[in-house]
Amino acid sequence: MRIDVFSIFPDMVGAFAAQALLGKAQERGLLDLRVHDLRSETTDVHRTVDDSPFGGGAGMVLMPEPIFAIVEKVQPPRPLFLLGPGGRRLDQGLARELAAGEGFSLLCGRYEGVDARVADELCDGEMSIGDYVLGGGEVAAMVVLEAVGRLVPGAMGNNTSADDESFSDGLLEYPQYTRPAEFRGWEVPSVLRSGDHGRVARWRQAQSLARTIERRPDLIAARGGLTDAERKLLSELVENGPNV
Repeated sequence: MRIDVFSIFPDMVGAFAAQALLGKAQERGLLDLRVHDLRSETTDVHRTVDDSPFGGGAGMVLMPEPIFAIVEKVQPPRPLFLLGPGGRRLDQGLARELAAGEGFSLLCGRYEGVDARVADELCDGEMSIGDYVLGGGEVAAMVVLEAVGRLVPGAMGNNTSADDESFSDGLLEYPQYTRPAEFRGWEVPSVLRSGDHGRVARWRQAQSLARTIERRPDLIAARGGLTDAERKLLSELVENGPNV
């Protein structure tokens, strides 16, 4: 998979992507990440990429010329997403969609944003990571790279690793434990040490449901509520199961 990122701080994104799982995926040839400096296509001695907005107002706006020039030069994979508040919200479903494709590109805004002609005429859409304000799109790009890159086939080594994660089936993940079995008086649930894989699977499913009901009831609502089988499982395996 090829992913291109356009930014005025390419070293910030490149350094992040060179680490951990993303770095290993690139070393193994699973991920082709290319980070481009928007200043590389400027034509003045100061390498100017921004200017004041027409109509007045505080802040600066990224100019269209260098952005159009570098995108047309490198011909990145499409779709090209502008990272901003007006687009589709990144979630696990969108991450899986992108990971299943051949590639995409990200444009990092800065200052007060980008000239509207960039968004309207050059980009294919907009993508948001949440309803809050950042200084620029670089951190958002890192979030997208992390969420999508780890789902590229082979990136995690074991392709089933993502199957039980939070949001994989619209639920939060069940609690995880490791050694020691007892720590400061807190014991690992005995079912996890039983060796009975069927019981472990049922316990994990029940815990996942209970956690989601307690912490993210909106996810349960988005699934259309609980099934009869899920209600029965909760009543059987979770003490004082929730009345839902």
